Amino acid sequence: MRNLLVFLASCFAIFYFTACKQTQKTASGGEGLETVMSVPASVPAGAPVMLTFTVYNHAAKDTQFCKWHTPFEGFISTFLDIKDAAGTQVQYRGAMAKRVMPPPAEAYIKVPAGDSVSVTVDLLKGYDLTKPGQYKAVYQGGGMSGLEKVNEISFSVQ
Repeated sequence: MRNLLVFLASCFAIFYFTACKQTQKTASGGEGLETVMSVPASVPAGAPVMLTFTVYNHAAKDTQFCKWHTPFEGFISTFLDIKDAAGTQVQYRGAMAKRVMPPPAEAYIKVPAGDSVSVTVDLLKGYDLTKPGQYKAVYQGGGMSGLEKVNEISFSVQ
């Protein structure tokens, strides 16, 4: 019985972590999805920190990705790993949604061939960025969304 429970838990974990992932070609092929994040280089303390998150489709056919763990769904889950200059993790203050697997059809965003989709969100609404200093942000939602080719960003709060 114990072996059966371990087996079922393992199967669930594998299914959970691969259900939303999309296959992409590498950058050398020039195809697939690429994500570019951008923020202003410097913002005043307490002012909005506007992140623009753009997903480009370099493929010759329409492609889709799961919007879970991306800014396209807002602050329903943490999607960035933000650290200050000392390497201290910035606290996430948003919601943490529980999910039903597999993701329903409405959880996917279609990106037409050769086109892009974009969203802008205020990071201050989901992360504690009130302290002046230098920050670095790395996208961490690729395991769920399938977006793996994403740049890192740096900015300062003054």
